[in-house]
Amino acid sequence: MNSTAQSQYAVHHCTQPDYIGLVEFLVKPFLESPDSLKVDCETSSGKPRVWIRLAFESSDKGRVFGRGGRNIQAIRTVLAAAAQAVGQSAYLDIYGSQSFAVDEDIDGESRPEKSQSRRSTAGKPTVRSRHRQSEV
Repeated sequence: MNSTAQSQYAVHHCTQPDYIGLVEFLVKPFLESPDSLKVDCETSSGKPRVWIRLAFESSDKGRVFGRGGRNIQAIRTVLAAAAQAVGQSAYLDIYGSQSFAVDEDIDGESRPEKSQSRRSTAGKPTVRSRHRQSEV
């Protein structure tokens, strides 16, 4: 590798990803009003940690989070990979509706509280044997 290629390689690996641009690229397609998206990024001095905060209209939370949280988990995975590529760990704070206000490590160390399950208060159904009793 010549010296020019080595210096370009070193510069490439020492720079930090554009977390704000990446979050905007990943989240804006889910928003009805993309201008409502607010993103802030804070790096910890002396520690390889990045905090990414985002806020958007609460009416868009269903689309951003996706069914079962699939969309937001995919976004967290991409952010974690970008951070890991430069030796950092990323944390994502999402502001908005209280039910979806989450302070969660992208790696999923903490999870939002699960809602109470919607089970019926009726008793269990009766269980019948599949085998017929033999006739005498």
